[in-house]
Amino acid sequence: MSTNDTIETPPPADIEAPPAPKMRSEPVLRGPNEEKSLGAFRKVPRTGVIYVMGEATKHGYRPGVDTGEDAWCNLGQGQPETGALPGAPPRCEAVTIAGDDQEYAPVAGLWELREAIADFYNRAYRRGMPSRYSAENVSVSGGGRASLTRAAAALGQINLGHFLPDYTAYEELLDVFRLFSPIPILLESERGYAFSVGDLRREIQGRGLGAILTSNPCNPTGKHVRGEELAAWVGTARDLDCTMLFDEFYSHYVYGLGGPAPMESAARYVEDVDQDPVVIFDGLTKNWRYPGWRVTWTVGPREVIDAVASAGSFLDGGGSKPMQRAAVPLLDMEHVRAETAAIQRTFSKKRDLMLEGLRKLGIQVDVAPEGTFYVFGSVADLPSGINDGHSFFRAALEHRVIVVPGEFFDVNPGKRRAHRASRFRHHVRFSFGPGEESLTRALGRLEKMIKSYT
Repeated sequence: MSTNDTIETPPPADIEAPPAPKMRSEPVLRGPNEEKSLGAFRKVPRTGVIYVMGEATKHGYRPGVDTGEDAWCNLGQGQPETGALPGAPPRCEAVTIAGDDQEYAPVAGLWELREAIADFYNRAYRRGMPSRYSAENVSVSGGGRASLTRAAAALGQINLGHFLPDYTAYEELLDVFRLFSPIPILLESERGYAFSVGDLRREIQGRGLGAILTSNPCNPTGKHVRGEELAAWVGTARDLDCTMLFDEFYSHYVYGLGGPAPMESAARYVEDVDQDPVVIFDGLTKNWRYPGWRVTWTVGPREVIDAVASAGSFLDGGGSKPMQRAAVPLLDMEHVRAETAAIQRTFSKKRDLMLEGLRKLGIQVDVAPEGTFYVFGSVADLPSGINDGHSFFRAALEHRVIVVPGEFFDVNPGKRRAHRASRFRHHVRFSFGPGEESLTRALGRLEKMIKSYT
């Protein structure tokens, strides 16, 4: 949705590096009473991306100004490049607003868009299967975080598993709703962040999990559960009655599957769309490269869709009606295949460029990303002063390069591990969402930065 990103509720990040000396290697850990808020309001932490963009702005960064030798290189961005790609369908540059589009959209979304989304899943993943999605299996939201917030608000008194590391926005989301209890599940870099079906069964049974939230492919590591393994995950969820909440916002950015337009979804392995405990989140944000439209959706059993739509009635009231209507033709299967094929060609090349460039800089990559447009790397072997995520981030700002410290992905609802060093304090997330020219420029600047510390 993982997905920038992708509720837009701000999540966490109690951990803020001070605007301090360049050589400082550890972030300051702020306790809950160290910052005062106004009256009845608490200090709401910011997501990793929002935090780093705020700090970059203080250093002179301005969004949308990304050309020329002096331009900033935004390797922290959570969105793909949104312009024309070779072989992709023409970009939508105008939206017609009909008279009744001035009115509110239904909270669950326009019926015709819900039908188009259901048809897309059936055609892409469920050909020949007797159980098929309908419009009643779809709820439309105004953004990825909004769809996740609706689902979180609809959860009951359960243990909800979540992986470490994972999408930064999950942190505050998992803390703000108090009916369920968030249970962390550790992924190990030494194992390439692998998590077997046997591991999954043990976690569900041993911790009494009623649901698991995961981005697949994972933001930030790019680890992807696919094929027979994903089928086994869905089967385990069905056998143990544990709801799988799949954030699939990067499901068209998958590498190594073969074919010109590879896509993968848990929807392919659902047996009964109204009985299997599988809920999917996706939208135009990443896979269609229209993040500014804020058109996303939830797909799942009708009973779940009724619940999340009811939650939307008091949380957000529904999304934009004109943008939902404009989204309908984008769900046409031929359009999707052409767009995905173009994404695959362009982003596979940028992935290779980023991996090769980071390794030449001495940045250790635990596992090459199988999905997303991120590389999660360790800077621990770099010179002192830039060998942890926050100091590297601070130094990179001086060279007009934006990255995200890995510590932000150590999802920690309620700051229950507030005074314990993060396992990912030496990691950094690098985005290859920007254009190739910007990536090349950024790698050159980071090389110069690292040499200055040698």
